[in-house]
Amino acid sequence: MITLDNIHKSFGDNHVLRGVDLHVARGTSMVIIGGSGTGKSIAIKTILGLVTPEKGTITVDGQDVSQTGDRDAFLARFGMLFQGAALFDSLPVWQNVAFRLLRGSLARPKEEAHEIAIEKLRRVGLTPDVADRLPAELSGGMQKRVGLARAIAAEPEIIFFDEPTTGLDPIMAGVINDLIREIVTEMGATTMTITHDMTSVRTIADNVAMLHGGKIRWTGPVADIDGATDPYVDQFIHGRAEGPIETVR
Repeated sequence: MITLDNIHKSFGDNHVLRGVDLHVARGTSMVIIGGSGTGKSIAIKTILGLVTPEKGTITVDGQDVSQTGDRDAFLARFGMLFQGAALFDSLPVWQNVAFRLLRGSLARPKEEAHEIAIEKLRRVGLTPDVADRLPAELSGGMQKRVGLARAIAAEPEIIFFDEPTTGLDPIMAGVINDLIREIVTEMGATTMTITHDMTSVRTIADNVAMLHGGKIRWTGPVADIDGATDPYVDQFIHGRAEGPIETVR
């Protein structure tokens, strides 16, 4: 479904991606791990066409993303759960959830969009009375659920999750991880998740890729990660201070 072939991206002298190769099969969950600042978010932005690589090719469902004519139709295939939920604070919850359904090529009548928003809120465990509240009236965990409801509202083929459990306590993080796994399985969506939370990795992933030094160091089924012999992977998944990954002291 998604292929990155020899992707390079620099910002001035900062060479963020140095030949990234990655393949995500249709209907599977790929989790990208790696330290902060290693280019995980940039990799996703290149897929969406928000960042243009200097070299390499990206295809989505066989189509070169640099050749997409109708950007609105292309982006309509994606859903996104942003780090920190990234809700519009001036809009009520239901309009946040239905944001994509109220504009552009996916626009629905307002009443229908409202019904879909209520349905998706229920799916993530929120009651209809939440729909008319403002995001500031919700807890962090509830905001994350609203963000998840928004990500799935338009029934996208591909969903990106950017640090889905950041800022949540361990119990709520577990709830969000379980919800993500259940929902993407139900939808049959292709998903990519960025995280450094190994609990999320083990719950969400079918396959894992580690990005470090601008390249994919290791990729494989999540069941194989504990046996990975790559020293970077070993240090990262066990949270060791000593190893090839330099730490600031």
